[in-house]
Amino acid sequence: MEKEVMILTGAGQIGMAIARRMGYGRKIILGDRKPENAEAIAKIMNEAGFDALPMEMDLSSRESILNLITEAKKAGRITMLVNAAGVSPSQAPIEAILKVDLYGTAVLLEEVGKVIAPGGVGVTISSQSGHRMEQLSPEADEQLACTPTEELLSLEILQPGNIRDTLHAYQMAKRCNEKRVMAESVKWGEKGARINSISPGIIVTPLAIDEFNGPRGGFYKNMFSKCPAGRPGTADEVANVAELLMSDKGAFITGADFLIDGGATASYFYGPLKPQESESSSQTEGSNQDAEGTVTANTACSLFCSHFLPASYFLRKMCFSRPFHAIIRKIYL
Repeated sequence: MEKEVMILTGAGQIGMAIARRMGYGRKIILGDRKPENAEAIAKIMNEAGFDALPMEMDLSSRESILNLITEAKKAGRITMLVNAAGVSPSQAPIEAILKVDLYGTAVLLEEVGKVIAPGGVGVTISSQSGHRMEQLSPEADEQLACTPTEELLSLEILQPGNIRDTLHAYQMAKRCNEKRVMAESVKWGEKGARINSISPGIIVTPLAIDEFNGPRGGFYKNMFSKCPAGRPGTADEVANVAELLMSDKGAFITGADFLIDGGATASYFYGPLKPQESESSSQTEGSNQDAEGTVTANTACSLFCSHFLPASYFLRKMCFSRPFHAIIRKIYL
């Protein structure tokens, strides 16, 4: 009997969490730009009973994507795609963000859509950032959704003079992801397959920690305290949504984007995270902490870990490590 295959791009915590929910009994072809990362995640999964094959893959390269798909086809019928690859505003310049997160994702959805088996399903990880930027015109949205992939980066709205900074580039890329998923769902549907996107908020991953320590670290600290959930999320919570979308229970869901951000976007538009309010409140909050001296690294870690102690062994161990205390000190103090 021909084996079913999952293509997993991005050797990170979110991709692995989804693969652990949906990848059992399937061959998992795991691609990442850094082969050592792919090998590390594949080792963890294989030692837990999964069947994962690590490969080097560059999401910004059509040739590299096609090589990954070719390897997947050798293993069996491609029935699942999990795209969790990408770079963040603190990790890469504007050009790289657009080439990887925008163009690369569009190519991956297009090429996998050509070979996905009937009844197949995919999810791509987008971001809450795509929901934060100003609305685009219907014409611009259609361009992002339908422009041939090799022409995407030539669009006027993506030219240097129209992209303010790396955050704006990231927002445009994630908006494109959502629109591209809508357009591709029509093509995937012709084969009886489904594709959706998930837009997480702040999820504790190595990529997120880069953001915590980057130029917008204060903004994220403020977001923790003022979003309705009152905390960042975990990769397992994103996997909960992916499991719904990729299972038979999500059979009527395709071409959709699911925002999972603890209510941060709602607060951004209609609550205390409104930009004009958050800037002044963040400064005030920082001043109060400096004056009163009531927050310590241990207190911050205890507060943070209280949300996650039931969640996973990894997080329990991490919360009491010195490196983690150093990270929390930078975030909260």
